Amino acid sequence: MTRVKRGCDDYVPAPPALGAGYPGAMPDSREKIRLGGMALQNGVLVHGPTSWAVAVRTEDGELRVTSGTKSIRGAGVTNPLLRGPVRLLDAFALLPRIRRACPDARLPFERPAVLGSMLAGAIVAQRLRKSTRLGPALRELVGGTLSLLPAMLALRGSDLAAYHGAEHISIGTYEHGEPRGKEHERCGSHLIGPLLLTSAAGAALAAKAPDRARGPARVVAAVGSLAASTEIFSWMVRNADHPVARSLAWPGHQLQHRFATAEPDAAQLEVAQAALDACLELEAHAAEHDGPRSPAAG
Repeated sequence: MTRVKRGCDDYVPAPPALGAGYPGAMPDSREKIRLGGMALQNGVLVHGPTSWAVAVRTEDGELRVTSGTKSIRGAGVTNPLLRGPVRLLDAFALLPRIRRACPDARLPFERPAVLGSMLAGAIVAQRLRKSTRLGPALRELVGGTLSLLPAMLALRGSDLAAYHGAEHISIGTYEHGEPRGKEHERCGSHLIGPLLLTSAAGAALAAKAPDRARGPARVVAAVGSLAASTEIFSWMVRNADHPVARSLAWPGHQLQHRFATAEPDAAQLEVAQAALDACLELEAHAAEHDGPRSPAAG
């Protein structure tokens, strides 16, 4: 049996991989916590309203699990203008903590192919945005799309894509109480459609500002587009069958299906489940001490 290392020297048996007959795949009447996640090159991060856990597979095959409580808790923010950006900050603020707590973790953007492709895409997109041949909205829309293409190609077929699939399977199975596939309806890739549209609208509005105010207007437009896109994304999750929601989700679903996720193997599923279990353990501990709370987006 694989053994899990927690911290420095505390070993506990690893859970079996998800699949038919696994208890995590069975219906559960308990109130579910809405979780977030992120795939690493060699593991999975799972985070809830108050806690986080990361599980990685080291080069020698050991499954290492590290967990902790959050210092920034975006789930408690209810202001529509702030909750989207703060929840994104909530997730990304964990990365340096993970790096310190689990040196074996390899973060997504540490892969040279991903980093290089994103840099190349950003340069091309920036040059396009400075072009005068297209209007501000169209420049933003085309530039944002082009900036994604290199990273999508770099992700395809990598371990990162497989761990992304494992993250979705473990969280989706927990949330729905039945085995789920490698695509998840709340994946951050579904922000792409709303973000492209709101960024294009914001750029068009900022372009109408006087020359002296155009710089600040672009900053306000960028923050506003991020806030608006996360609110639209929340609406899409609540109204998944609405034709507009399906249309906005289509680019993100295609990104997940074709590039950003791959079918994980049993060992990768084991890693994802270990991260999920460790996060839920801390969330249960927090609930015992802080009292009941409603599920919140991670």
